Parts: sequence; C-alpha cells; structure tokens
Amino acid sequence: MRYSTVVASDASPLDDTDLLLVSLLEADGRAAAQELATQVALTATAVTRRMRRLERSGVITGYSARVDYSKLGFGIEALIDVRFSGTTRPQVMDETTMQLTEVVGVFTISGNYDALVWIRVHDVAHLRDVIDKLRVSPGVVDTRTHIVLASNLLPRRAR
Repeated sequence: MRYSTVVASDASPLDDTDLLLVSLLEADGRAAAQELATQVALTATAVTRRMRRLERSGVITGYSARVDYSKLGFGIEALIDVRFSGTTRPQVMDETTMQLTEVVGVFTISGNYDALVWIRVHDVAHLRDVIDKLRVSPGVVDTRTHIVLASNLLPRRAR
C-alpha cells in the first residue's frame, strides 16, 4: 500500500520502507534489527538508523508487551459511556475519569455522551463499585455500561 503523503511530525516524509518497518514493529516490538533488515531489504545499521529517526520524530512512541489481564485477576473489561453536565470543564472530566485506577483509557466522543471510559475490573462487584464511583463524581449526569464479551483485537500484521 502506498502512502505518498505520509509525513512524520518532524516534516520528513515516510517512504514505503518506513511504513513497513513500523508495521513489522507493531507486530513484534522485540524484533532484532538484523531480522527486520532481512524483511525490509536493508542493512541492520540502516534499519537502526530509521528506527531512531522514527522514534525522534514521534512516529514510534514506545515499545510494550501484550498482557493477558485475566491472568492477573482482571476478568472483566467494560466500556462506560459518561455524560457530563453542560457546564463541566474538560479538566474536571479528565480528573473524574483518570482518578480511578481501573481506567485503561478515556476517549472524548461525539454523540449523546461525552466520554467513553475503558476499564478492567476483577468481577461484577468490582465493576459495580467503579460505576458507583463514576456516578457520584462531580459533573457526571449519566452513565451507560457495556461489558466486553469478546475482543477481536489482533496484533497488527506487516502490510
């Protein structure tokens, strides 16, 4: 796939090799430079140089492990729609949601709700506690909870 208009935040254009390298690293962030070099037809030195440039420009923001949170005791994931009052400031919205240790991520959304809060909890009782905390938080008018039954999120594959 061609992305001729893709530009890194430092204004340097990304070519197909850069995009392939990013895709390969998404699939396996621990891949060795030599292994990547073979896949993108460059030397390991050239791959390392490109990786550092992608890191400096902010295209690659870090490397992480995929974790099975159910093995850590977090058997339930949920998405909670949160509606705030019309006078609630964005800073208060952020503080309200991010104060909960169960929060994985918060997305500002359009539509009938203002935020979508992604959480991980141990069990239904723990979920109820988190929902109760959210409902009594400043500015929260309404919540709607969706329990995740299955996730089809797969690791990215090289394009």
